[in-house]
Amino acid sequence: MLVLSRKKNESIMIGDTIEIKIISIDGEQIRLGIEAPRNLEVYRKEIFDAIQEENRLATSGQADWSTIKQLLRTSEGPKDDL
Repeated sequence: MLVLSRKKNESIMIGDTIEIKIISIDGEQIRLGIEAPRNLEVYRKEIFDAIQEENRLATSGQADWSTIKQLLRTSEGPKDDL
């Protein structure tokens, strides 16, 4: 794992097209801005993990359809709120 220190308004680049910028710092909480190509999906880790688990369950025939519906509703929100 690469660990970097950044201050407000500083950023890091991932490859040529992904920029992660520190927008604000408030106590232990930070706000990140992510500039990435539109064709690249960006998720919060807990949402990504839930999607992966639902995909695993769906392929095993044990999917919980109410959970899938909730995930779809959640993923339809604005991308900048992720």
